Amino acid sequence: MSVFEFQIVHRLNNVLKRKEVYMTTTSKHPETIAVHGGNYRKDESTNSVAVPIYQTTSYQFNNQEHASNLFSLKELGNIYTRIMNPTTAVLEERMAQLEGGLAALAVSSGQAASAFAIQNLCQAGDNIVSSTDLYGGTWNQFANTFKQLGIEVRFADPKDPKSFLKLTDDKTRAYYAETLPNPKLDVFPIEEVASIGLKIGIPLIVDNTAAPITCKPLKHGAAIVVHSLTKWIGGHGTSIGGVIIDGGNFDWTQFPERHPLFNKPDPSYWGWILGKVVPEVLGANITFAVRARFVILRDLGSALSPTNAFNFIQGLETLPLRFKQHQDNAEKVAEYLKSRKNVNRVIFPKFKESLYKERTDKYLKNGYGPLVGFELEGGLEAGKEFINNLKLIYHVANIGDARTLAIHPASTTHSQLSVEDQLKAGVTPGYIRLSVGIEHIDDIVEDIEQALKASDNIIKNVA
Repeated sequence: MSVFEFQIVHRLNNVLKRKEVYMTTTSKHPETIAVHGGNYRKDESTNSVAVPIYQTTSYQFNNQEHASNLFSLKELGNIYTRIMNPTTAVLEERMAQLEGGLAALAVSSGQAASAFAIQNLCQAGDNIVSSTDLYGGTWNQFANTFKQLGIEVRFADPKDPKSFLKLTDDKTRAYYAETLPNPKLDVFPIEEVASIGLKIGIPLIVDNTAAPITCKPLKHGAAIVVHSLTKWIGGHGTSIGGVIIDGGNFDWTQFPERHPLFNKPDPSYWGWILGKVVPEVLGANITFAVRARFVILRDLGSALSPTNAFNFIQGLETLPLRFKQHQDNAEKVAEYLKSRKNVNRVIFPKFKESLYKERTDKYLKNGYGPLVGFELEGGLEAGKEFINNLKLIYHVANIGDARTLAIHPASTTHSQLSVEDQLKAGVTPGYIRLSVGIEHIDDIVEDIEQALKASDNIIKNVA
């Protein structure tokens, strides 16, 4: 180690010196982690059991020397909530522990989480290869907004994992996918694609929003996991947020030419080579999380508000309990719809066949997810009529609330696409998407039944 490198390590040690991470539980069970996970037992000043809301923008410096040390990175401490906040820190620690990762960064939305995960790896002229099966907002972000920023997103068909390799070149920085994408609900081949990337230094980023608890992408070789906290983590439909989880299982220095942002001097931090310095100093390979916080979040500023962090902590505590009910109800709704006349097809992981059944059985444990899709025989007009006659179920664009939600994509979320592009996305004219909630199953089915009867009249009139 050169004298310069020694000085860097010594200085960073003063800044990010890692304490022994005290976890309030070492349990591997999500039910316990959701309530007790992370480095929080009580508030040290008040003994409060509930995590306090530190609703503050700034933090008082002890004196001028203290302030100077913080800004020059001679010691670690809170400066500004845009970068870190004590309430948000508890949420981050619990989410990291829940997914089996080493560190996490909470941000202002799921969209910000997916964007930051890519921007933490790419600069103008780089590219990623993404699954074609994506949430519509992510597709637009990748295909249009990133294109304007000089980052190319190439789309591969996840049916064949090798399609990712075929689209890879020297500028490819990551692979990207969703565990359980809607509307197709075809489970992504996580291990198959991750193993392809590992051989050539490409990490797999997985959006696990629709499969918390039931799927652990990091165990199957993914390097980074993102969530829209807005959905099932919160569950209450009151707050917007996202999170990026660093698995700590990817070597960012093995292929230095593949990841220049981690292997060349960083101008923001005195020329440190973060891929080498961070693991050496912290004793943990959380370089991705460190750079995402102290470079991307610092400069782009999509910080999660402390109040929303508090709200997500409340939701997280009951996630394992709620998600069981979501999944149980979804399976019963899917079974009911499968037996219903004038329903052409039910889209649900349990009913997948062949290759997709194998992937469902491999990656989804203890349930098939909370989303159900189905196609009405009467097409576009039948879909509209079904939605218009719902009484209990909410008609909203969101998914993941405790309440059951429904939408007709062909006339709303996918209405700007051509019919051909809608079909490619898995949206037929009579397709309905349900995010099944935790109400009593009899009440959910009763509302679906009466709305289906209304749509049946459309079919009769057409006939």
